[in-house]
Amino acid sequence: MDKLVGVRTKKENKVLYFDPADIDLEIDDYVVVETARGIELAQVVITPKQVLASAVPKPLKPIVRKAEPEDIKRSQELETKEREAMVECGKLIEKLKLPMKLLSAEYDFDGNRVTIYFRAEERVDFRELVRELAGQLKVRVELRQTRPRDEAKLLGGCGRCGRPLCCASYLTEFAPVSIKMAKIQNLPLNPMKISGVCSRLMCCLVYENETYQAMRGKLPRNGQRVSTATGAGKVVGNNPLKETVLVELDESQATVELPLSELTVIPREAPPKTQSETQSETPPEPAPKED
Repeated sequence: MDKLVGVRTKKENKVLYFDPADIDLEIDDYVVVETARGIELAQVVITPKQVLASAVPKPLKPIVRKAEPEDIKRSQELETKEREAMVECGKLIEKLKLPMKLLSAEYDFDGNRVTIYFRAEERVDFRELVRELAGQLKVRVELRQTRPRDEAKLLGGCGRCGRPLCCASYLTEFAPVSIKMAKIQNLPLNPMKISGVCSRLMCCLVYENETYQAMRGKLPRNGQRVSTATGAGKVVGNNPLKETVLVELDESQATVELPLSELTVIPREAPPKTQSETQSETPPEPAPKED
């Protein structure tokens, strides 16, 4: 059995696991950890617990230390410097007339590097911007061009449901989304209704896709013939959540909604075979034996 603690940094929604190193930690405590980005301040979201060694991600780095008041103060000072960097960068972008949209600025915990995130429709030559900004801020400057979904994650906001954007609140990575998912869930294929603030298909289309696929697998497809208590008919639609089927009756031409338990699928009859197919299936006559 190994012991681990789960923390979340300001820059990522993903929970990162570390060795607590015998430090007494509680939920919402701040700690200093070393990640792929370098030294960062993180908040405890999962208290130290024993888990199977096979379930522990390797290698498991130890917590550097429990955050001191100086670490919290330094983080607040860096947030102020980030806002100042945004202002200075915005002025330079306007001065150099660069076709780019400034999104955010992030300082490393040691304060020696600032990363500027921006959006642009095409490739931008920002070498002059980096030189002038580094001269003003007296730190190393790095610029990163983001995609539309990353922009929404950085800026945040509210979705059509009225809740904070999933990508900005808890999603750790972007899952592939396709228009087929909207079709399976019987959603209108109007881009205005199934697109998020990033103008891409909404991430939440993925959440129920697997459930819809399983439910639709139990229902007859459109065009299939079914038998009901009021006569035979053809399937013209279905509702996976209610597990009901829309049937157009042959006799009255009326469309009725029936539960799956009240209808029976009529097996499709094989089409009659043509004369050539019948002849090809007839076994050849045996050759006459020679005397």
